[in-house]
Amino acid sequence: MEWYKMSTLTIFGAVGTTADGLPVEQRKKKQEKEGGNTLSQAKEKSELQKFMQHFNDLLIYVLIFSAVLKGISGDFIDMSIILLVVIINSIIGYVQEAKASDSLKSLNSMMSAQAIVAIEGEKTTVDSKSLVSGDIVFLNAGDIIPADLRIIEAYNFVVDEAILTGESLPVEKNAIVIEQDAGLGDRVNMVYSGTLVNSGSAKGVVVEIGDDTEIGKISQHLKSVEDSVTPLIKKMKQLNKQIFFVLTVLIIGLVLFSLIYRDMTASELMSSMIALAVSAVPEGLPAVLSIILSVGVTRMTKQHAIIKKMPAVETLGSMGVICSDKTGTLTKNEMEVMAVITATQTHIVEEEKDEAHYTELTETNPMIRKLVETSLYCNDTKITYKNGVREIIGNPTEGALLEWANHLALVEEEQTISKIPFDSAYKYMATLMNIEGKQYIYLKGAPDVLLGITQNQLVNEQIEALTLSYWEEKMSEQAKKGQRILAAAFKEVPLDKTYLTHEDLLTDMVFIGLFGIIDPPKKEAIEAVRLSKKAGISVKMITGDHKDTAMAIAKEIGLTNYQHAMIGADIEKMTDEELAEVVMANDVYARTTPEHKLRLVQAIQKNGQIVGMTGDGVNDAPALKQADIGIAMGIKGTQVTKDAADMVLADDNFATIISAVKEGRRVYDNLKKTIYFSLPTAFAQGLLVVVSLLLDRPLPLTSVQILWLNMVTTITLSFALGFEPLDPTAMSKKPRDPKENILNAYAIFRTAYVSILLATLGFMVNDFLAKQGSSETAMQTTLIMTIVCGQVFYMLNCREIHKSALNKGLFQNNVLWLSIAVLIVLQALLIFTPFMHNILGTTRIDLNYLAFAFLSGLVVFVIVELEKLLTRSFVQ
Repeated sequence: MEWYKMSTLTIFGAVGTTADGLPVEQRKKKQEKEGGNTLSQAKEKSELQKFMQHFNDLLIYVLIFSAVLKGISGDFIDMSIILLVVIINSIIGYVQEAKASDSLKSLNSMMSAQAIVAIEGEKTTVDSKSLVSGDIVFLNAGDIIPADLRIIEAYNFVVDEAILTGESLPVEKNAIVIEQDAGLGDRVNMVYSGTLVNSGSAKGVVVEIGDDTEIGKISQHLKSVEDSVTPLIKKMKQLNKQIFFVLTVLIIGLVLFSLIYRDMTASELMSSMIALAVSAVPEGLPAVLSIILSVGVTRMTKQHAIIKKMPAVETLGSMGVICSDKTGTLTKNEMEVMAVITATQTHIVEEEKDEAHYTELTETNPMIRKLVETSLYCNDTKITYKNGVREIIGNPTEGALLEWANHLALVEEEQTISKIPFDSAYKYMATLMNIEGKQYIYLKGAPDVLLGITQNQLVNEQIEALTLSYWEEKMSEQAKKGQRILAAAFKEVPLDKTYLTHEDLLTDMVFIGLFGIIDPPKKEAIEAVRLSKKAGISVKMITGDHKDTAMAIAKEIGLTNYQHAMIGADIEKMTDEELAEVVMANDVYARTTPEHKLRLVQAIQKNGQIVGMTGDGVNDAPALKQADIGIAMGIKGTQVTKDAADMVLADDNFATIISAVKEGRRVYDNLKKTIYFSLPTAFAQGLLVVVSLLLDRPLPLTSVQILWLNMVTTITLSFALGFEPLDPTAMSKKPRDPKENILNAYAIFRTAYVSILLATLGFMVNDFLAKQGSSETAMQTTLIMTIVCGQVFYMLNCREIHKSALNKGLFQNNVLWLSIAVLIVLQALLIFTPFMHNILGTTRIDLNYLAFAFLSGLVVFVIVELEKLLTRSFVQ
């Protein structure tokens, strides 16, 4: 309901209450009917369910089925090894997603614990969970508002609503009925659950509780948003389906072929099909991908980007749009004086931060001096530092004046004699001060009010008639820059004056000048936006702040399409389809609610974009969860936002996102290299099985030997590819198409010919050794070494997918050489230790056999490098 449009009596009638509150019995009946003032919780999966969902994969089904068949045939060692591989992969997946989302729990924790209510005219402290509609609640400074209330009385009442609206300034509240439509941030006669009373006191009537409050609506949005599937997961599922399809066709075809043309027993046929399944499935790939993602997570942590869900690392690399909150993300979330206007000139504070210049200004410019005095002496705010962090105790706007004035070296003996505190009813504050033996009245407040009660202005050291047109022009100039304007005035009074009244301000006050105040953009954000554009990433500002302020900040940080900024009311008039059509053409959205932000993210996603969403307030949480990559602020962000996000910025710096994008692109490139490497080596082993069946030859390797190749050697070598540096041109390219298939035409061609090449070399070595009369175990051991050497050299090829692998980077990746050294040790154990002989069925071989394997690997390297050279020439 539109409570803000209703009078107090109308609301009392609607919720069945009076100014004295509800009777005890009526409260009990309402509690039974309405339930508690809490947020409903979504049903969570058990830890077992979370673990078991990692077995839900086509290729895992193939391996489990193969293990079962091995068990049926009595080969329990092979069955155990295959199942161990499956379990290891599932454990890795479970561990990387161990941090479940606690967003809804955090929302509940933000609600107030207790509230002071009127029950039959008596003030009573109750548990906030027991509140019902119609309760009369008393509010004071420091209180967390326990429910959504319509204010019925207010005394200098100011509320910080940043968590809901994103506004950087606290809002002055009153009990006046609002007749026209108003957005959430403009309903000044309403206060909302979870927000904080900054100052003053008030009395309000509860109109919404629990899930019906604004914070409750956010909770419902969070529950309605399903966890998004990252592009990497989508691509891997697609790849798994492709491998499963090829494998199924091969198995069916080979079974039919063997039944028709080969005289094989059921046991032999089953053993062959299991060997084919185990060889063609790249068992080590999930583990390798997790390792590479983990490396990316570690690198990002060092750059102050904390990743909560590993696949989000890769998602960053494909992000095409960043939707950013303004306050605290693009801006400092600290009000600052940006301009000081006197009767003679406008001083741009940012350009005058040199301490010597400040001192000179104060000493030589009487207008500036009086503005400094007003800032210092007509001010109720204090600035403190706790653990090195600046904290403003009081009003942020006054804090900005105090911070500016403190830079100007002003040391005087002063004493406050009397004061008129600020009130929204008259929109100013005044103090009577004794300054080194003289008395002055200092006045600051709304420019229109001060210009209405002053007739004179200070020009250098002279008092002249007020030039109203000049000040109106200057106010318009600064307002267009999104600045909040405050005015200052003063007058000298006799020393015997001891009390200050409003009437004292109506005569002889001298207008000093104006302050232009704004929450300024971070310098790093300006540079980050520039780098985003260069990388083909669009930045969109979605804020709860006012349109003019948003447009001014957008222009300053370098956004492109800010001239026609849209507000929440514009969004509400559009259907989802209409919003999707216009959303990409505009970069600024102001006065938005949580629902607006959620719809905007969905609209951008409908345009096929991978969307990142940043934020720090509760109002950002649903959109963060909907986005492909939700990014929360670590310092000023609420716990709700951090829980809903995929990534947390430990330094609250928008520029950190660009560093994370850079790492994300590196991770994707390295994942792609890993897949280019893993598939041909797995398929080559599959070809060994397929060709052997077609030519009626004994299987060259056992299932366990194939698993050794797929798990141990592949993981060892693929791990090195995760440490390859980023291509220097990567951040000058547009984000890749999220629909791009990992296995494009070139990848399929490369996989096919390298698979055939490795398998052919394996058969050639095997045939040569057979003619030499070598034993079966010696041939199998040599074949394993041949494939391993082929993998080593092909891994070097995969450092660069298209470019030559023989470059300076070959010796810069120390992990690459370490992984090769580890693999040499593992293969030495396989060849020379009886323990490995018993497990894998291998044997000791001499140097000649190893030479064949090494030469085979060298042949692979040369052929692939020649192919890449021809491909580059052809493409160019």
